[in-house]
Amino acid sequence: MNMVSGYIAIVMAGEGSFMMACWFIILAAFFDTIDGFVARITNGTSDFGVELDSLSDLVSFGAAPAYLVYKFGLEGLPGITGICVSALLMIGSGLRLARFNISMIGYIKDSFSGLPTPAQALTIAGFVLWMIVEPVFPAKSMQIVLAWLATALAILMVSKVNYDALPKPTVESFRQKPLQMSLYVVAIFCVLLFHAKAFFLAMLLYILLGIVRSFTLLCRQWQL
Repeated sequence: MNMVSGYIAIVMAGEGSFMMACWFIILAAFFDTIDGFVARITNGTSDFGVELDSLSDLVSFGAAPAYLVYKFGLEGLPGITGICVSALLMIGSGLRLARFNISMIGYIKDSFSGLPTPAQALTIAGFVLWMIVEPVFPAKSMQIVLAWLATALAILMVSKVNYDALPKPTVESFRQKPLQMSLYVVAIFCVLLFHAKAFFLAMLLYILLGIVRSFTLLCRQWQL
């Protein structure tokens, strides 16, 4: 269902139905979130499942957002510039997933090295939804912002910046990480209240928190 949702998102983007494309990327992320949970409760984890998950992610969080940004704004850039910039998301996703597969130990991860591909795709979807509902940039400026956003996300995916895995909403999670879980609850409330804009800003906050935390840890290592 993750892969199918990603494919539908590509088709929708090609037809100019950008809002539907964004929602199918979000739906793909939902299926990607619950597949591990379903596999564990059914005792269905396997190496085949791991590889299928990565291939699905490459479609839904690599090809789909790359084609979405190309059709939504980068197609109007001169020459093959739009193709090259949008392809960075596809390349970054492929490299990120390949690195994750060869370094993965077990199935439960507390953190990730490099921006997770679903987070990248959701950031793109949030930005496009925001621009559809409330276009705050002129067409030319929006192209530039979209190009820089795609480039930055591609770099973050192949970087060593450390990102937290999203915790499960359990009582134990609230006890262990009260501040983090509270921030997630506030982010969800803001998304429900302000919709597209808050969704993009929530993803942007997640990205920035990872950068700040990695920079802080690096400074501590230098001090030691």
